[in-house]
Amino acid sequence: MPAFFRHLSEVLYRVLECVGVSPLVVERRRRTFLQREAAWDVKVQRNEHFHFGSQSEGTTTPGLQSDTDMLWTDYDVNIMYSWADWQQGKLNYLMVRDVDTPPQHYLLQWIRSDVPLPVTHTDDPDYFTDSQGRVFYSSIAIVRMGAAIWGDKHMRHGPSNSPSEDSDHVQAFHCKTLPPEVMSWFTKMQQGFWPSRETLQAARMCPCFLVPDGCHGSVNENIEWRMTPNLIERLLMFSLNMVQVQCLVVLKFMKKEEFVKHIHCQNCKFTTFNCKTALFFTLNRTSPTVWTKCRLIECIVRCLQTILEFLNQGKCPHFIVEGVDLFDGKLCRECQLRLERAIQGMIQDDMHVLFHLKCDDLGQRLMALPHEVQSYSGDDVNAGICGKLARDLFQQYSSYAIIVCSKLCNNVEVDVITSLNNEINILESLVVNASATQFDKNYIKFIVKSLMSVKASVTSSSCIESGLPLPQEIWQLYGESLDTDVASSKLKLASMHYCQGDLRQAESILNEVEFDLDDSVQPVCGCGRGPCNERLSKAFCEYTVQNCSHEQLTKKLAFCVRFLREEKFCAPRFLWCEMFRAVGDDVDHRDFVQHLWMDWAEVDARPFLLYLQYLTYRGLGVRHRQLEAFHRLEDIVTSADKVTQLYHPETATNLAGHCCELENEVQEALGAYNASLRCFPRNNAANWHKQRLELFMNNTN
Repeated sequence: MPAFFRHLSEVLYRVLECVGVSPLVVERRRRTFLQREAAWDVKVQRNEHFHFGSQSEGTTTPGLQSDTDMLWTDYDVNIMYSWADWQQGKLNYLMVRDVDTPPQHYLLQWIRSDVPLPVTHTDDPDYFTDSQGRVFYSSIAIVRMGAAIWGDKHMRHGPSNSPSEDSDHVQAFHCKTLPPEVMSWFTKMQQGFWPSRETLQAARMCPCFLVPDGCHGSVNENIEWRMTPNLIERLLMFSLNMVQVQCLVVLKFMKKEEFVKHIHCQNCKFTTFNCKTALFFTLNRTSPTVWTKCRLIECIVRCLQTILEFLNQGKCPHFIVEGVDLFDGKLCRECQLRLERAIQGMIQDDMHVLFHLKCDDLGQRLMALPHEVQSYSGDDVNAGICGKLARDLFQQYSSYAIIVCSKLCNNVEVDVITSLNNEINILESLVVNASATQFDKNYIKFIVKSLMSVKASVTSSSCIESGLPLPQEIWQLYGESLDTDVASSKLKLASMHYCQGDLRQAESILNEVEFDLDDSVQPVCGCGRGPCNERLSKAFCEYTVQNCSHEQLTKKLAFCVRFLREEKFCAPRFLWCEMFRAVGDDVDHRDFVQHLWMDWAEVDARPFLLYLQYLTYRGLGVRHRQLEAFHRLEDIVTSADKVTQLYHPETATNLAGHCCELENEVQEALGAYNASLRCFPRNNAANWHKQRLELFMNNTN
């Protein structure tokens, strides 16, 4: 290897750290996605969810724009490798392979749930009956299911059925036992430098899955299911050191920008999984002493040489499953030869290709003088990634809270308080479960506190409506729920005091929230729609680098304030219209997530703080503070930079319009409602406010 590779390797290592491939960020990515998995599994206890791919492995950067891959499996379905695996009362499928079934693929034969015998007849379109009378579950049934759930947003990529381009959702079936083609891999791995014995031992405990992805060009493509050892692959990725992780990231950069230039056929592609496979084979045959910071370039070259072997042979073998060609149906022979010549040129040119990589400005940073590289710490990039991971995690938690509340509200068999009590008791019992991880407990505690806040507010609302005094338990519930974040639960408590007529107590709480709600606090909402101009607070991102525990993060988060219809007497009356925002056929224009929350009032914390301050100081007769709150609220909804950072800009603008009405600024109020409708013409309470105000103006004239 050229002598300058050593110095260039150290510079490249530093540059990659600066663009987010650092020990801190890789560990934070893995930790965050494991937390997200735990939250899913607590919420949906009959399923298990896993995150795979670059985001969860820590092998991505902002420039790579990797999507999020999630696989979920239903344990109510029993996958049988042999008849001994049959279970009574369950939906049973037997894994079947015929002589013409491609490697890594299986057919799923439907087996009866009452006796261990095959189903021999069905009219269900999700099943296919072959000439032997065997009934197989079709893999495209999952596609139809995804289309039914996501509607116009449905997208299919291989086995994935997703509502957006930036996420892949894969429904899979859990294999009870490891298939023989995976078991043979453990024997084969006794030779070689990698994986370690400890890693292999842990891998034996990892299940495999069947995903709805038939072999391209197979006669049974629509009823074939691909067996995938995702968890074993993820375990292998988690065992990598930082040099090995960075090596894979550079291969991805090259695949994204350079390899694609030499693949001219429309349907051909060299995939990220091909890069990962090359890394695995290279690790297996290369001494651990090679994988060091000062030999990073050499490691990249070794991986490229492995890719050259694949291209020269015209076959990319699967690292775990024998007999699989990962080029089959993905990369034609002509494109393989083109790519082979290109990679040979890159190696012969002493890897100057690295200086031309544009992703994350890698080439430009490499060409910088050494002292300039050293002076660039990459703190902003790493902090930004940590901040986004933290925000996304709690945004997911918030969305789960919406789902739980929606489920409880729609339970017609019992009242909301009883439903809340039952759900809280169930969740609290899970905390003491011996199998519950710390990740499980973090999520459960968050949801329990959120439900306690709802319970306190629902009970208070009922008492206020009936003119009854609040029971003592209310204050305990409020107290236990106030630290879900810095604002939302406290604002609901302040709103309750305002609605009860206790303006001084409301003022005190609002002042406390105003003090805590500084520039380091990040707004979060799980409503399914993000701000038009989302921007993470720099102070929040910097905070998350050093503070990543749940308790620490909640001190810098502000969830949107949510009032269910059952809580309406704890909300200002003007907000009640938000709970009945639909006009005409508006309900038909809600997506799956919007159906969960659009019959409630949802408002960003900061605008609601100012609106509640306006009402409170109006009631107290403190005119200068009242006007101060009004003008600050006006500033938010009239500033393009600020209003586009809100999750619910239409509601905030409606609140500003109401303040204008109370100030007898009728035309300004009408202008606010029109601005709100320009933002969201449908499912917007501004339609009611505008009609009411226009009727008032006509009667006045």
